Amino acid sequence: MPYAVAYVTTLVTFLAVDAVWLMTMSQRLYRRYLGDILVESFNPPPAALFYLIYIAGIIIFATAPAFSTGKWTTAALNGALYGFFAYATYDLTNQATIRGWPTIITVADICWGSLLSAVAATVGFLLTRYFLRGA
Repeated sequence: MPYAVAYVTTLVTFLAVDAVWLMTMSQRLYRRYLGDILVESFNPPPAALFYLIYIAGIIIFATAPAFSTGKWTTAALNGALYGFFAYATYDLTNQATIRGWPTIITVADICWGSLLSAVAATVGFLLTRYFLRGA
């Protein structure tokens, strides 16, 4: 039960915070630097699959260890590390294989992924603990 609650709370947190980022930075950063290679319209199925898989990773690598220690700081640190490694893998691979991939995108994405994952893991952990204490 705690993992199901953690999954939902983490997913909702991640989606809400990432939506703000994407609405704010989509034109300023991504369209500006990646305009020629971006699709014209958003493709929901791969995005949904990413979110579902990625949140499972946060639960496995950040939230489960936080449940073991009972500390939100474990969720925050492990979430940040998970985000750092995942986003670095994506962006550095793109930088190595896609002509003209901008370094500013790589740096911004890695920082964002680290922060977003830390926040989602922490809020998901804290909300799960809050909801399950009352149960």
